[in-house]
Amino acid sequence: MVKYKQTVDVLKIMKNVEQIRNIGITAHVDHGKTTLSDSLLSAAGLLSEKLAGQALALDYLDIEQKRQMTVKAANVSLYHEYRGKPYVINLIDTPGHVDFQSRTLRALRAIDGAIVVVDSVEGVMTQTEMYLRVALEERVRPILFINKIDRLIKELKLSPSEIQQRLVQIVKDINTLIANYADKEFQKAWLLDPAKGQVAFGSARDRWGLTIPLAAQKGIKISDIIDIYNRGKEAVAELQKAAPLHEAILDMVVKYIPNPKEAQRYRIPKIWHGDVNSEVAKYMIECDPNGPLVMMITDVKVDPHAGLVATGRIFSGTLRPGEEVYLVNAKTAQRVLQVSLYMGPYRELADEIPAGNIGAALGLDKARSGETITISALKDSMAPFEKMRMITESVVTVALEAKNPQQLTKLIDSLYKLHLEDPSLIVKINEETGEYLLSGVGTLHIEIALTLLKDLYGIDVVASPPVIVYRETVRNESRVFEGKSPNKHNKFYLSVRPLDETTIKLVQEGLVTEDMDPRERAKILRDHAGWDTDMARRIMAIDENINIFVDLTTGVQYLREVRDTVIQGFRLAMKEGPLAQEPVRGLLVILHDAIIHEDPAHRGPAQIYPAVRNAIFAGILTSNPTLLEPILKLDIRTPLEYVGNLSVVVTKKRGKILDIQQSENLARVIAEVPVAESFDIADMLRNATAGKAIWGQDFSRWAPIPDSLLMDLIAKIRQRKGLKPEPPRPEDFLGP
Repeated sequence: MVKYKQTVDVLKIMKNVEQIRNIGITAHVDHGKTTLSDSLLSAAGLLSEKLAGQALALDYLDIEQKRQMTVKAANVSLYHEYRGKPYVINLIDTPGHVDFQSRTLRALRAIDGAIVVVDSVEGVMTQTEMYLRVALEERVRPILFINKIDRLIKELKLSPSEIQQRLVQIVKDINTLIANYADKEFQKAWLLDPAKGQVAFGSARDRWGLTIPLAAQKGIKISDIIDIYNRGKEAVAELQKAAPLHEAILDMVVKYIPNPKEAQRYRIPKIWHGDVNSEVAKYMIECDPNGPLVMMITDVKVDPHAGLVATGRIFSGTLRPGEEVYLVNAKTAQRVLQVSLYMGPYRELADEIPAGNIGAALGLDKARSGETITISALKDSMAPFEKMRMITESVVTVALEAKNPQQLTKLIDSLYKLHLEDPSLIVKINEETGEYLLSGVGTLHIEIALTLLKDLYGIDVVASPPVIVYRETVRNESRVFEGKSPNKHNKFYLSVRPLDETTIKLVQEGLVTEDMDPRERAKILRDHAGWDTDMARRIMAIDENINIFVDLTTGVQYLREVRDTVIQGFRLAMKEGPLAQEPVRGLLVILHDAIIHEDPAHRGPAQIYPAVRNAIFAGILTSNPTLLEPILKLDIRTPLEYVGNLSVVVTKKRGKILDIQQSENLARVIAEVPVAESFDIADMLRNATAGKAIWGQDFSRWAPIPDSLLMDLIAKIRQRKGLKPEPPRPEDFLGP
C-alpha cells in the first residue's frame, strides 16, 4: 500500500466539520467489504489502479491476505471531491465474521454512517442483520451497496427483470430491518429510497458501480451491463471508466451520511449517559473544536517500536501532542506524546486533530478500548461513554503451553498484548494446574490468535483441543443459609434465587448497570421487570455475568465498613460456582442479616470471603442447580432437495430447526445447535448439501443442559480441572 501523499491537504480540510464524513463498511463475511475499500483507496491515490480489487490493502496482516478475510478493523482517511468541493472521508473497514465482532462493534461507536454491503446472490445474511441492528442501536445511518452483480449475470444468467426483482427484494429486506430496529424518530427518515440514490449496485472486484440517478444520467441500463459482460474483459474495463465505483459510493456518502456536527446532536444523548444539559455536553453536541477535549477510544494497537497506540473518535476539543489528558475509567492522568492519523498499517503524524475526526494518540499506555479521555479539569464531573456490549460471549477455551519453556515470560506478555488489542480474547491462568487458558468467541477466533502469536511474536505454542465454558445457575429459590467466617466471629445470612429473563435482558442490554443512580435503576426494574421498589433500591452489586446482590438488612453494625469486602466475596463466588467451577449466571443473591465483629483485625478479607461464598454455594446446591450451555443460531440457504439432509445433521447435533422459508427452488433454514456440538458442523453441512449450502452463524442464547447429560458433563469438567468427579454437597460449605 503506497504511503499517503495528501496528509497535509487532509489535515487542512479536517478543520471544517461540514466537509468531514465518518463511515464504516460492514457486511456478512465474504460479501466484499475489503474489495470495495480497495476501489475507494485507489480513487484517493492510495493504491495503484491495477491492484485495486486484488490487493485487499486494508487486510495488511499476512494472515488476512492468506485467508482472504478481515480479522481487525483498519482506518484510513480518503480525499474526495463532490461538485467541486473537497471532503475528508474517515473510513473504517471492519471484519464480517462473527468471531471478530468485538472489533466491528467498537468501530461503530466512532462512525456516523455505515455502508452495508450485500452479496446480490446470497442476499441479507445473519451477520448483515446483526451488524445493521447494532449500527441502528448506536444511531449510525446506513446506506446500501449491492455487490457482485456480475454473479447474477455470469453464474445465475438472470434476465434484466429478474436482476431488478433481486435488487428490489434486497432493498426491501434491509428496509424491514431499519423499520424494526431504528429508534422511532429515524424509522421513516432512514428508509432507503433507490430513486434518490441511497442504494448503489455494482461489482467491487470489477470496480464499477451505479445508483439509479447516476444510471439515468449516464444512460446505462441493466440490459447494457449484461451485454458488456457478454462482450468480455475489455468491455468491462470500459464500464469501469464510464461508471467508476468510487464515484457512486463516495457521492452517496457525502450526500446522505451526516457530518459529525449533525450526527453528534442525536448520537451524544444515546451513547453518553452524562447530563445532556451540562457545559461539556453542549460542546460535544456542537462538535466544538475549541471546547474541552473529549475522546472515546475504540481501538488499541501495540506498535512494536512505539508502544501502545490508542485510536478513537474526538467528540469535542482538539487532540494535540504534549498535552496532559485524564483517563476517566483508569482514573489517571497521562501525557499525549504524539498525534497521528491511521492510514491502514501506517501512521501519519499530525500537529493536531480537531473534533469530529478519528485520531490516534501515542503515550496513553493505560488506555483501553471503551476508555473516555478528557482534560484533568473535568476529572470529577465527566461521565464515561456508555459501555459497548458484546453480542457474542467468549465461550470457547484452549489451554496453551509454550513449545520452548524459555519463552514462557514472552508468552504471557504476548497474550496480554493480544487481549489489549481484542478484549474479547480472555486470558486466565489456572493457578492449580499452571495452565494458560485462552478464551475466544469461536474456534476460528482462537486459531487466528495462535497464528498471530507465531507470526507477530515468534512464539510456538501447543494448544489443547477447544472446550466450552459453561455457566452455572439455579432453577428454584433456596432457604436462608448461615455462612460463618473461619474464626466464627462473623456470620452472614444469605439466600439465592434465579433472576427472571426480563431482568437478565435489561442488564445484558446495559439498561440496568451497577454504577447507575439507585432511584433510576429501581424505577426501570419496577416498571419493566416487576421488582419490589424497596428491593430494587437496595442493590449492592451487579456482576459482569449478570448476577445481582441485594442487601435487605436493617441496622447491622459495622456492615458499612466491610461492604466492599462483602461485595468482593460475592464476585469471587460468581467467578467459579460450586458445581464445576464454571462462572455463575442469572443469580439473585439476597443478604438478609449479618453479625460482624467489632474489631477490624477479625473481619478482614480472609474471614469475610469464605463466609459469604459458603452461604451462597450452599444456597446454589439446594436450589436445583444446573449448567447452561451456549447455543448457536444457524441461518442456512440451500437448494430445496437438501433440506431433509440438513435436518438430519441438525438433529444429530442436538439441535432443532426453528423455521424453513421457501423461495423459488431455494430454502432458508433457521436452526439452533449447541456450540459444544458445532466444531465440525461446517464439514457436515458441506457434505449434506454437496457443497451448495451457504450459511452464517450467530450466538443465540444460553440454555439449560438436558438433565440426562448433566451429571456426566459435570464429572467431565471437574476431572479436566483436576477435581473429584462428584460435585460437593451443601453440608461441605456449612461447617459445624
